[in-house]
Amino acid sequence: MLKPYLNPDKIEAGCDEAGRGCLAGPVFAAAVILPEGFSNELLNDSKKLTEAQRYKLREVIEREAAAWAVGIVTAEEIDEINILRASILAMKRAVEQLKITPEHLLIDGNRFTPYKNIPYTTVVKGDATYMSIAAASILAKTYRDDYMQKIAEEYPAYDWKNNKGYPTAKHRAAIKANGATPHHRMTFNLTGETQQLALQFDE
Repeated sequence: MLKPYLNPDKIEAGCDEAGRGCLAGPVFAAAVILPEGFSNELLNDSKKLTEAQRYKLREVIEREAAAWAVGIVTAEEIDEINILRASILAMKRAVEQLKITPEHLLIDGNRFTPYKNIPYTTVVKGDATYMSIAAASILAKTYRDDYMQKIAEEYPAYDWKNNKGYPTAKHRAAIKANGATPHHRMTFNLTGETQQLALQFDE
């Protein structure tokens, strides 16, 4: 059972990101402020839901949340600042767009940096602990999936419709065969060969 809040006397925004481990595409993050008394039996960590359930819940969250927003950091920016900083920046961009200023931030994971003097708490597996973080995980995931589906039409060889940019064997094989696209994160190990060579050397 997900918890409704950490601080019942404060306006609390849950924050989560999607796409950290991908080889291509932006990292997306969302921030969600749920109203007092919000309840939904289906709400859970986005990874534990089916695609249909995520999109059904997105409609509920967008309709019933007191405030919600999505932040994006591009692949080019990820290469410039690294994926950890990019994930934090995406969350901050989401918070910045909220129509209500939160008094406390609930951050999924164990890393964050101060934002506009708003107190925050990091929560490992927060998307499976707090409703607002779970809601944010669903928005971040579905909006990122929508984006990857869109750019997949331009680059069908990479199978983004199915892998959403994650490092599947088919995705890596397409990179080896066709090279990288402008959407790929060039600082990432795109083909996996570096790791394989290291293993061979160790042997």
